[in-house]
Amino acid sequence: MASSSKPPPEERAAEIVNSLPSSPGLVTKTGSVILGTGLLATAISQELYVVNEESVIAAGFFILISFIYKAVKEPYRDWAEGHIKRVRDILNASRTEHTQVVKERIESVEQMKDVVAVTEGLFALSKETAQLESEAFVQRQKVALASEVKAVLDSWVRFEQQAKESEQADLVKTVVENVLKGLSSEKTQKDILASAVAEIEQLVKNKAI
Repeated sequence: MASSSKPPPEERAAEIVNSLPSSPGLVTKTGSVILGTGLLATAISQELYVVNEESVIAAGFFILISFIYKAVKEPYRDWAEGHIKRVRDILNASRTEHTQVVKERIESVEQMKDVVAVTEGLFALSKETAQLESEAFVQRQKVALASEVKAVLDSWVRFEQQAKESEQADLVKTVVENVLKGLSSEKTQKDILASAVAEIEQLVKNKAI
């Protein structure tokens, strides 16, 4: 039972080889094992290195470190990749948000450009309207002044007409009074009678009567 629970020597050797750190660009894991074993055997045979308790502890510590490294490497890589992915997603979201903000700012600037054009048009229209209102006010003032002048002139014309009519009435009255006064005198009546008789005699001579 005890021998059946132990892994075969090939699997144990593979586990030891896989637990060793290596640099693929320099040597392989198998090369590292062979090189380390050869150096250790040479050092022991030449009595350059003596296996003692410290060596066993150091070898165990090295194997433990290798096992911990192998056990932690995959989770750490997953965590690092997840962290990098989160950072990348945050950066992409920030870039997208920044792009959207820039687009909105550009759209707002374009809208402001339209607002400026409309404002300029309204300002020009209001300026033209104010000018027309000013001209209309001046024309109204001119019409009011002309109406006032016409009213004054009409009053003067009426006054002159009334004065002329009064003078003519006085003149007619004076002439009529003078005529009546002249007719009432004896000399004028004789002259008129003599003139009438002379005209009748002339008509008789001419056989007009």
